[in-house]
Amino acid sequence: MRPRSPGLLLLLLCGLRAEIQEEEVRAMVGSDVWLSCIYPKGNSFDLNDLYVYWQISVPGKRNTNSVVTYYLSGNSSAGHGDNHYKGRARLSLDGMKQGNFSLHLHNVTPQDEQKFNCLVFRKSLELEKILEVTVTLNVAANYSMPVVSGPSQDEEFIFTCTSTNGYPRPNVYWINKTDNSLLDDTLQNSTVSLNARGLYNVVSVLRIGRSPTVDVGCCIENVLLHQNLTSGQTETFTGTKDSITEDPVDDTQDAVNRPVLSVLAVLVVAVAMAVATGWLCRSRCPYGSYAGAQAARPELELTGDSRARGCLVPQQIPSRGHFQTMRDTACQRIRAC
Repeated sequence: MRPRSPGLLLLLLCGLRAEIQEEEVRAMVGSDVWLSCIYPKGNSFDLNDLYVYWQISVPGKRNTNSVVTYYLSGNSSAGHGDNHYKGRARLSLDGMKQGNFSLHLHNVTPQDEQKFNCLVFRKSLELEKILEVTVTLNVAANYSMPVVSGPSQDEEFIFTCTSTNGYPRPNVYWINKTDNSLLDDTLQNSTVSLNARGLYNVVSVLRIGRSPTVDVGCCIENVLLHQNLTSGQTETFTGTKDSITEDPVDDTQDAVNRPVLSVLAVLVVAVAMAVATGWLCRSRCPYGSYAGAQAARPELELTGDSRARGCLVPQQIPSRGHFQTMRDTACQRIRAC
């Protein structure tokens, strides 16, 4: 009679020993992963002759295992023992016929970071254990780029660094960017907490004394991924101890505008000088009141009956050539101005 419970059957078989193989696998949260369990001799197998189990240890319970998935001789498909893996853990029937008992795990979560044990027995060999493999699954998730805010304008500088949705638990460092040295751990207070997804969120607060120049950065280290993320922006502040101000905004645009303003100023000055010069010339050499021409103009006197009538009678009328000479002389002097 064959036991119907996979857990009971596994308990009966646990005393049988085979050489244990060990492997280690890393997977990102949300990805799919194959946990390898392959019979090394390359035999072909009859599914009716096999008992296959994948199990994990129950956290907090020593020597207690939970079945992830299994295949029992005579079954047409694999079953699941742990609801957490239902629909996510799968064995390939075709693969098992060729000695490949690997577990395909879909949509990895942080809770999957376990040691998975693969156990294979043959019914024809009086339930002898022919294969045992232990696969350690390490789960990782990238932290978000750390963001630093601050400082607050109190008696001391207070910076806050935040980073979210990473795994495993990180190391947090504050660095002095002027020489890339690590700041004393006693200056910081870091809080690491698990969120609803089972991933870690980090909040780290740095307190340092006020100083003329402060240039700090926050670093989040993911040991499993060999990854160090440093805050992208440089937190630089300059000033005196009594009045610390943030570094001025980039003045590149002002540097571009300065030559344009200089050229405009020169043009304005040049135009102003030209206008002033023209005005002086017009003041010195007015076209309508040239002194030389007026001096040559004949005087008019009142004579005889003309005085009585109030009429002006010229004593002498200049010739046409005389007027031509006067006009040429005036034009030459105007050009000289």
